[in-house]
Amino acid sequence: MKFTLNRIALASMVVATTLTIASCATSPTGRNQVLLFPESQLSEMGVQAFASMKENIKVSNVPVQNEYVQCIADSIIVHVPKEVFDGVWEVVVFDDPQVNAFALPGGKIGVYTGLLEVAVNQHQVAAVMGHEVGHVIARHGNERVSTNALIGVGQEVVNAALQANEVANSQLIMGGLGLGFQYGVAMPFGRKHESEADEIGLSLMAKAGFNPQESVELWKNMAEASGGNSQPEFFSTHPSPATRIDDLQAKMKPALAAYNATTNRPNCRK
Repeated sequence: MKFTLNRIALASMVVATTLTIASCATSPTGRNQVLLFPESQLSEMGVQAFASMKENIKVSNVPVQNEYVQCIADSIIVHVPKEVFDGVWEVVVFDDPQVNAFALPGGKIGVYTGLLEVAVNQHQVAAVMGHEVGHVIARHGNERVSTNALIGVGQEVVNAALQANEVANSQLIMGGLGLGFQYGVAMPFGRKHESEADEIGLSLMAKAGFNPQESVELWKNMAEASGGNSQPEFFSTHPSPATRIDDLQAKMKPALAAYNATTNRPNCRK
C-alpha cells in the first residue's frame, strides 16, 4: 500500500509540474505546451541522434545534390530565430528512397534523395525543409519527449540515455524527435504538430524568397507519388489531399505578402 501511495504522490507531483510548465510555455502559434526539458538537452539529443543516423544510413556523395540542398537550407536557416539555434547548421543528404526530410534540435537537417525525385524544384524542397525546421522552431521534439517521459515517468531514462550516448537506442527519445527507432527512419508528428509546422514552414519559405504557392504543387506531387494508395511518409498523418490544399491556400495570403515583400530570390540548381 505504501508503494502504491508513493507512486500516486509521484504522479501527482508530475501532473502539478506539468500544469505549471504548460501555463508558461506556448508555441509560436499560441498553443499551450508541456516542455519538461531544457532546450540544451534537446540539442544534445538531436546531435546524438544525427550522429547515429550518419553511421547507419548511406550519405550521398553526389556534389550536385549536396550543393543544391545546402543552398536551399542556407536560404531558410538565416530566418530561424537565434534563440532556437545560434550555431552552424549541419545539412546532410541521405542516399535513401524515403520521400522525406527532417530537422532536429541542435541545428541538424537531413534530406533523403527520394524527396528530390518528388519535390521537383527548389521551392518545393524549401516547402518541406521549412516545414521540418518549423517543428524545431515550435519545440515539438521537446513536447513529445516530455509527453513520453510523463507517460512512463521517464525523465531518468532520458538522462541516462544522454549520459551513455545511447539516444539512438532509446525509443522514447527517437520517437519524440520524430525518428523511427530503427536506423533513424523519419516518422510523422501528430496532426496538430504537422499543421502547426505547415503554418510556420509556409511563412519561413516565403521570407527566404521561395514561392509559397509551390507548397500546393508539392502536395499534388506527393499525392500522385502515392499511386492512389497510402499517402507518402511525409504526409501520413494529414487529411485528404483536397483538405490539405484548402488548408494551405487558407494560409497563403500572409505568406504571399511576405514573399512579395522580400528581395531575396535564391537560385539553387540541381
